[in-house]
This record gives sequence, structure tokens and C-alpha cells, in this order.
Amino acid sequence: MQTSPKRPRPRQPRPTAFGVPSKSSTSRTPHPSPQSAQRNYEQYLMLARAEAQAGNSVGAENYYQHAEHYFRLMKAN
Repeated sequence: MQTSPKRPRPRQPRPTAFGVPSKSSTSRTPHPSPQSAQRNYEQYLMLARAEAQAGNSVGAENYYQHAEHYFRLMKAN
């Protein structure tokens, strides 16, 4: 018995938490505001420190990289 070749499924927008597809990336602002960048930077640093204290170095490094992203955005502004 032969199987038919697999065809790629049509791409569908991913639903958000409320089941509504998110808007296209062109409608978003290019950079977060300086206040939100500062807030996100501090949040990711806090998460990284908590992971490091728990002994999860991989998780901590992941959060540190996220924090670094927002740090660079703050310096660019």
C-alpha cells in the first residue's frame, strides 16, 4: 500500500489567548518605549537571578540574553 506524498498544511494565523489572531507585525511599534524597555530589562534580570539561585544556569542565561536585548534598546534611545 502506497502512501500519498505529504502536502504542507496551509498556514493559519496563531490564535492569541482569547482565540483572536494577532495583528500583523507591520502594525506593531518598531521599539518599545523607554519605560517599558526599562521595566522589561529589570523583569528579565530578576528572573535570571532567580533561575541562577535555583541552580538552573541554562534558564538563567536565557533570561540574561533577554535582559541584554532590552538593555541595548535602552542604550539606543
